[in-house]
Amino acid sequence: MQEQFVIVGGGAGGLELACKLGRKLGRARVTLVDCRLYHIWKPSLHEVAAGTLDIHQEGLSYQMLAHDNDFTFVYGALTAVDPASRSLTVSAVTSDTGAALLPERQLAFSALCIAVGSVSNYFGVAGAQEHTISLNATEDAERFRLKMLELLTMAELRKESQPQAGLDIVIIGGGATGVELAAELREASSVYADYGFRKLDPARDVRITLLEGAPRILAPLPERVSSAATRLLAKRHVSVVTGCRVVDIQPGSVKDAEGVTRPADICVWAAGIRAPAFLATLGLPTNKSGQLDVTDRLNVSGHTDIYAIGDCAACPGNDGKPVPPRAQAAHQQADYLFDTFVRRATARPAPARPYVYRDYGSLVSIGQQTTVGSLMGSLKGLSWFVEGFYARIMYISLHLMHHQAIMGTLRTGVLAVGRFLVKRTTALVKLH
Repeated sequence: MQEQFVIVGGGAGGLELACKLGRKLGRARVTLVDCRLYHIWKPSLHEVAAGTLDIHQEGLSYQMLAHDNDFTFVYGALTAVDPASRSLTVSAVTSDTGAALLPERQLAFSALCIAVGSVSNYFGVAGAQEHTISLNATEDAERFRLKMLELLTMAELRKESQPQAGLDIVIIGGGATGVELAAELREASSVYADYGFRKLDPARDVRITLLEGAPRILAPLPERVSSAATRLLAKRHVSVVTGCRVVDIQPGSVKDAEGVTRPADICVWAAGIRAPAFLATLGLPTNKSGQLDVTDRLNVSGHTDIYAIGDCAACPGNDGKPVPPRAQAAHQQADYLFDTFVRRATARPAPARPYVYRDYGSLVSIGQQTTVGSLMGSLKGLSWFVEGFYARIMYISLHLMHHQAIMGTLRTGVLAVGRFLVKRTTALVKLH
């Protein structure tokens, strides 16, 4: 009997693995399971939230990708895994009105890869989960965008009678997501003003505050990158407050440990991530953060047929520290598992070497025109600082490389040209 390969989670790593395996082994042997119907590259969610990227143009249907890459797509969420029988349970699917669309299903596997990503970690901060928006998925980004449009409209209507009317946006967390969102929102606010919100002064009336608990933003990156990002945000009239520990969030306000209360019409939580809670219910070994505990071969500890990659996997790095939750790590792990699974499918020995994470550096988008970051050299500890147009081109190329992995070179090129032309024939921000 031919081995069956099931991947749960259609994020960067899981989808790339499914596409490459499908093209190699065929739809009868490769299945992708996801609780959503379309894929978006998660690092672009800040653009969706700001309205500079239309999810209905950017999103890629899993069913289309399954057809084009010759794998099977199963719609639903993972709810249980039975290692003994090598089977998993996929949840039933219902409509918004509660009507049954798909029943609960059982899938058999020879090898299972869990790649379900991460969710926000609120660290027990009062009101954080209830009164903030986190950019974990497309629906979160769309909810933010629609809320912002509503508040901009209300501020525009009040402007004549209330000269101070405006919009206070507070972003908690000065990592890549928080920094990129702050910069994108500032640029987008100027565009919104051109499209009918003319009574609002973007720099004065759309007040953006970025709060970070560490002494500097982008703390995991080199200090030069952090300094450049701080300088570029200041030029864009974004208020950056470091060493600020948020302790309480209520509708309309954010309070820190020093007792300072800041107004917040919209509050975004970008202060940390953790593994999805349901992983702890599967009976598989997890660490204190809820991530699946995996070996240096990416199989879940104690299970030779179950693997995990990406943010949901606690993978040991070659420096003794866990592999960081980055898209480049998921991409590398997908490549490693592709080789592993193809070897299994062809009855060849497993790879001789374990998975080793290689850090190629990090790039952070500061709006649509510039990017800052560092590129890692081949020598340990060596890096190059990059900023401006060159860095921006490299940042865009990362997205294109992901599309190339799941769509091929020709279609990626056509898609890039098509989106370039569409952007020049439609509004610069999504207004509906």
